[in-house]
Amino acid sequence: MNKEMIKYPFYLIVHPFNGFWDLKYEHNKRISLIISFVILFLLVVTNVLSSQYSGFLVNLYNPENMNSLMEALYVVVPVLFWCVANWSLTTLMDGEGKFDEIFTSTCFALLPLVLINFPWIWLSNLISIQEAMFYYFFTSFAVLWFVFLLFVGNMTVHQYTPSKSVGTILLTIVAMGFMAFLCLLFFSLVQQMVAFFSVIYQEIVNRY
Repeated sequence: MNKEMIKYPFYLIVHPFNGFWDLKYEHNKRISLIISFVILFLLVVTNVLSSQYSGFLVNLYNPENMNSLMEALYVVVPVLFWCVANWSLTTLMDGEGKFDEIFTSTCFALLPLVLINFPWIWLSNLISIQEAMFYYFFTSFAVLWFVFLLFVGNMTVHQYTPSKSVGTILLTIVAMGFMAFLCLLFFSLVQQMVAFFSVIYQEIVNRY
């Protein structure tokens, strides 16, 4: 992996139209996937550290009750749901993007969340309550930047018009909600089955 590939994600987030086009048609897919996993890992680390070490003025979590695994899942699961839902829908809507291209473009779009939020983990411990507005401004800006990059990436990967890309994104969000509902239903069913067989086992043990 050369220096140009390491610098490329930073080029992409400030030149998204050219960047996503090159990502789809010009760049080495294997190296792009490696960089995508690195960005996703960095976002997981940022999310975990934010929950643990952000200043008490802006931290909504109790660090003593923080579960690192769950914080990691809060990042990884939505990304996977997005990619699966988007790929499933776009295959029915003449989208040109492959699953790996959707995953890569999504992960590259996450980079502003790392670049902006990571420094504020430590800066949030130095600000006063009057300065907390700067924290919320920059974190909101990071989210808006991410959403814009996600929109451009979706439009470029699938070769959609802006209006069709917006419609696809909205349908993808709906599909993600449906997937989340099915997963909750599945785990609830599994939990009930485990409880049922556990009761039967205890009855048999107590009886004999």
